Amino acid sequence: MGDPLKIHFPGTVLSFGELLLRISPDEGGDWLKENTFPFYIAGAELNVATALALWNVPSKYITAIPENNLAHQIANYLEKQKIDMSDVIYQGNRIGLYFLTKGKDLKNDALIYDRAHSSFSELKPGMIDWEKHFEGVSWFHFSAICPAINQNVADVCKEALEVASRKNITISVDLNYRSKLWKYDKNPDVIMPELVKYCDVIMGNVWAVETMLAIPVVPDIHESGQKSIYLKEALKTSEELMRRYPNCKAVANTFRFDAQKKISYYAALYTGGKFYASNEYCSTEIVNKVGSGDCFMAGLIYGFYNNFDPKQTLEFATVAAFEKLFIESDTTNIPAAEILGKLNG
Repeated sequence: MGDPLKIHFPGTVLSFGELLLRISPDEGGDWLKENTFPFYIAGAELNVATALALWNVPSKYITAIPENNLAHQIANYLEKQKIDMSDVIYQGNRIGLYFLTKGKDLKNDALIYDRAHSSFSELKPGMIDWEKHFEGVSWFHFSAICPAINQNVADVCKEALEVASRKNITISVDLNYRSKLWKYDKNPDVIMPELVKYCDVIMGNVWAVETMLAIPVVPDIHESGQKSIYLKEALKTSEELMRRYPNCKAVANTFRFDAQKKISYYAALYTGGKFYASNEYCSTEIVNKVGSGDCFMAGLIYGFYNNFDPKQTLEFATVAAFEKLFIESDTTNIPAAEILGKLNG
């Protein structure tokens, strides 16, 4: 089921999303005494763009930031990371922020968004010349965080997808679900199907697919704790995604569980009618949960870009994502050669 994924490389990978700053106070409140806040340049799609640039894949990033010195400093910094920032939209008044207590999960109550009226959130259809920005682009990546912001940004995503599809550009989506977003009058299962129908690669997990695309999973599956059941459900979901969305060529599912003082991480990939499961990686301690899924997505793109076979693509992405759990910042700093070394080892 599903045609093989055919990538039109060489070319640039264009990532589109909101650039944020993550502020990370410590849980004990020492930041109040020390007058310091650790901060990181953030944003799911930017994390993908940064990893790809590190791994020597031509990487371009489009976002909207204000026309001020702070924004230009950030753009210049990212240019030095080998990310093409030439198509950034300068408009609006502010960069969005989010506060996340150090070491906590994005699903935790420790997450606070401060991104209302950001430059990116005020994008509207017609503001971005997608025909121009897609010149030389072979792959377009976005995530479900973008359309979660408001209807206008969802419409901008569709605008981009229509142009990318017409140009035969490979399209990927990460079904990141953020319950603290999606606060306008549309549920994700109304918006996302109209965007996913353009996508060649869909990444997420079975629960995100249920929430955003209304493909149900077995009740109480999360309580089962059985890897075989999770993988069986991933296969079923993947087959249904390809049935509903004929453009889809590959579906990836990630699984990360925290139980009994052990973190376990594994993933699955369905493509070309075959289902692949990765090795499982475990640790009793991690540094930061943010960005592991973005690193996995970048790993998928890297594997397809370099014509890895599906199993090698999956294992590269899984190892990259697992190793990201031991890095404080939002994006990986591990070179591709080191990941390949761990994979081969």
